[in-house]
Amino acid sequence: MANTNQSNTTKFKIAETFNVEAPPELLVEAFATDNTDPAIPKLDKDYIFRKEELRDVLAYLSHPDGDGMYITGPTGSGKTSLICQVAARLNWPVQQVNAHGRLELSDLIGYLSLINGNMVFVEGALTKAVRNGHILIINEMDLAEPSELAGLNDLLEGAPLMLSQKDGEIIYPHPKFRFIATGNSAGSGDTSGLYQGVMQQNLAFMDRFRMLEVNYPDPNIEIDILAKIAPELPELFRSNMVKIANDIRRLFIGSHNASAELSITLSTRTLIRWAKLTIAFKGAPNALEYALTRSLTARAVPEQREAIHRIAADTFGEVWTNSPS
Repeated sequence: MANTNQSNTTKFKIAETFNVEAPPELLVEAFATDNTDPAIPKLDKDYIFRKEELRDVLAYLSHPDGDGMYITGPTGSGKTSLICQVAARLNWPVQQVNAHGRLELSDLIGYLSLINGNMVFVEGALTKAVRNGHILIINEMDLAEPSELAGLNDLLEGAPLMLSQKDGEIIYPHPKFRFIATGNSAGSGDTSGLYQGVMQQNLAFMDRFRMLEVNYPDPNIEIDILAKIAPELPELFRSNMVKIANDIRRLFIGSHNASAELSITLSTRTLIRWAKLTIAFKGAPNALEYALTRSLTARAVPEQREAIHRIAADTFGEVWTNSPS
């Protein structure tokens, strides 16, 4: 794998790089093109950035000032894809780890393995990121045991990483090393009861992060997203799909006066899946319902499945039983 180093940095015009409105003199420093590094995320040319979120991410990447970044938001709202698509345009390699209740600090650092008869240290995602100046993303970090993550406190403040499994080797953090975590909660536990396994994180650990909340995109943005990934669908279909998604989200989240009525939601990720499957199954007797079932409601309890399909049928009206054309 190619190693990132400070000598190959360059400056990117924010307006052109991210296709957003910004002064032409506004620049961000990142890495020159390196097509040999598989850790650079795959570029999605159709990705649409939201200006406010992009601003916060670029500010962190440019000047972390000893912080990590914690991105919180509902499932499928685009927390990880936001970082990956920023990194793809800045040629910034990314190491990703999916957290779980059994995740240990040693999993992030690395392990000894027998290779060709010799014990060899295999670097984990954290070690690779610290050594080479990559972005480390821990997805769903609030699923991990707080006591394990507390071992990262000093590293976030710039302390070196010590590899006890490798004769105590010391790695000083690369100047371009960044630590980003995502979670459905804000680190204080899940008060909604919607996300199983979420744990309240250590206060001292969370104090080392700047926070960014990512919600589902505005309807007009999601309509634009569907127009790019499913232009074959009629405009009416795309706008109705987005309306249905937002109706379902309101029932999933609930309100301050009422608890959630649905235990599943139609995220942006699922919305895209529904649009693509509607096209794939356009020959089915009812392509919209057929695709919605396979995208989302097959995993819902029967009562909730019926409720979601009723919302969709009421929104589409007679079109609900027609195939897209």
